[in-house]
Amino acid sequence: MYGFNITVTGNMQSVHDKVTAELQKEGFGVLTEIDVAATLKKKLDIDRKPYVILGACNPVLASQAINADPDIGLLLPCNVLLREEEDGSITVGFMDPAAVLGLVEKEGVAVLAGEVRSRLERVRDALAG
Repeated sequence: MYGFNITVTGNMQSVHDKVTAELQKEGFGVLTEIDVAATLKKKLDIDRKPYVILGACNPVLASQAINADPDIGLLLPCNVLLREEEDGSITVGFMDPAAVLGLVEKEGVAVLAGEVRSRLERVRDALAG
């Protein structure tokens, strides 16, 4: 698997706000936000339910990763997906950094990826409560 997720209730904005707040508690900021639904509407006139990709980054851990391998930026930031389902629930998906950074064969990267995954799992778990 390349990710893990949780399905929650609430509207997209409230879930977005909660995800962002929980990411901040774990030291992550949101560097990028891609509103896929709005982009598809604008570029292709396709209507779809809300679908947003957040590019989350923990600066301390990102710096350590870049020090281990300068090309690791090709695998950053950690994507977090917010997707509205047919029943109105919101799926929040997290890229599994252990799976992605497992592609890097540099000393210390696997341990670092495990730390990032643990933090993202805590974010996921906080959304359940």
